[in-house]
Amino acid sequence: MSEQNESCISASFPIFKSLTKEELELLNSNIKCNTYRKGEIIYRESSRINGIYCVKKGILKIYKTGIDSKPQIVAFAIKGDITGYRSVLSNEVACTTAEIIEESEICFIPSSIIFSLIKSNNDFALSLIQLTCRELDQANIFIKDIAQKTVRQRLAEILLMLQDTFKTDEEGFIAVHLTREDISSIVGTATESVIRILSEFKNENFISIKGKKIKINDSKKMKLISDSIY
Repeated sequence: MSEQNESCISASFPIFKSLTKEELELLNSNIKCNTYRKGEIIYRESSRINGIYCVKKGILKIYKTGIDSKPQIVAFAIKGDITGYRSVLSNEVACTTAEIIEESEICFIPSSIIFSLIKSNNDFALSLIQLTCRELDQANIFIKDIAQKTVRQRLAEILLMLQDTFKTDEEGFIAVHLTREDISSIVGTATESVIRILSEFKNENFISIKGKKIKINDSKKMKLISDSIY
């Protein structure tokens, strides 16, 4: 493998930056990348995963299925992220579903290669542990917010999170197009409630709306709402 390819793998997926040249060669000879269209499923909840998925380009939504088969979005995976690793490490079936929401290039690495890298590289193993801990911390924050914050507060927090995660386009709109159903799935409420509160935010000039696109006009006010100060 050329040094250029090694650099490309490390640059595309930061989780692999601690790998040696030999380990990168092993990874490169076993990694397979494919392009997926919007709506395609990478893996399903309760299925057996035999490797991890790395996002080279695009966006995935990660969700759990709740009552009446209603999805609850728990995370997004964007360029440089990996998903499916918890099921591989625990040798359990997938606890979530991963669905493409923007045309994506996804790379697959067999679990046997991941375990080989864990055994040979302590820094890589530590990176996976830290990633798992961050995910657990995010889950704890979500549980706390569901229990303690109103829907208005949670929606303000989610909009700020989306802006931080996906940044903005040239017009200042959050650079991801989510349906109102998707947003309600993240917030954990009915779609009608999200539509109503978005309308309130718009009338108060806290946000602007163009179709599915949302622009935060006043991040400070939205943060105050999220923190229960405003």
